[in-house]
Formats: sequence, C-alpha cells, structure tokens
Amino acid sequence: MIKYKLACKNCDNSFDSWFSSSKEYDKLKKLKLLSCHNCSSSRIEKSLMAPSVVNSKNENIVTSKDKKFNKVKNKIKEYQKFIRNNFDYVGENFAYEARSLHYNNRKSKGIYGNATANEISELKDEGIETDVVPWFTENEN
Repeated sequence: MIKYKLACKNCDNSFDSWFSSSKEYDKLKKLKLLSCHNCSSSRIEKSLMAPSVVNSKNENIVTSKDKKFNKVKNKIKEYQKFIRNNFDYVGENFAYEARSLHYNNRKSKGIYGNATANEISELKDEGIETDVVPWFTENEN
C-alpha cells in the first residue's frame, strides 16, 4: 500500500488517498478514474510527499505532534471525568430523554449518552440544546 497526497488542479483542494501500488495510481490516472471529492474534477495530480522513515535512533523520540495529541487527549479525558461525575448516563436513549426533559420542563441533572448525527440535528431543529463531545474509551490509544 502507498499513500499519496493528491491535489486538484481545478479547485486547489488537497487530500490523501491510498493505492495498492504506484502502478495502480498510474493506471487509475490514465483511465481518468481519479476525481476530486470537492468538485468532481478529474484533473488530479500527485503532490510532493516525504516518506515516513523510522530508524532505531529516533524510534523513541516523541514528536511535538504526538505531544500535542496527548495533551488534547488528556484534556478530553478530564472533560469525560467531569461529565461522568456530574451528568446522568442515558445510553442509546439520549434523544428520547433530551426531549422528555425539554418538553416536560423537568429540572434535572444534565444527561449524556449516544445519538446519531441525524438525531442531534433533529434535536437542534426542535430548539433542544445539545453538544457533541469527542469520547475516548479506556482501551483506545
């Protein structure tokens, strides 16, 4: 597998795409089967990319990107702990429970749980305030 950074010559959109080999990219390009997901143009070209090389000397060095990711992840975990301690978990019934609280004017501790993007959109359309919080489980890296 090989990953290329591609650029659309029509709208200047850039994106990454995986190919089974460089020959596969060339074949798809020749057949005009590559297209921009932004404007659907087939004027796609490869951009310059640096290979990701790891050697024994720098394997254990944590990059600044990794440090930033870990900092953000730890902050999200702090928020999660706060939410677990101060809100009621309603699981998959989030949309139902949110409507119940809203329309029955029940004063309650806040709730959290799972909802689809469509359910969240419907709640917002009904004037029910919701927020989406990224969630890490304990077994995720």
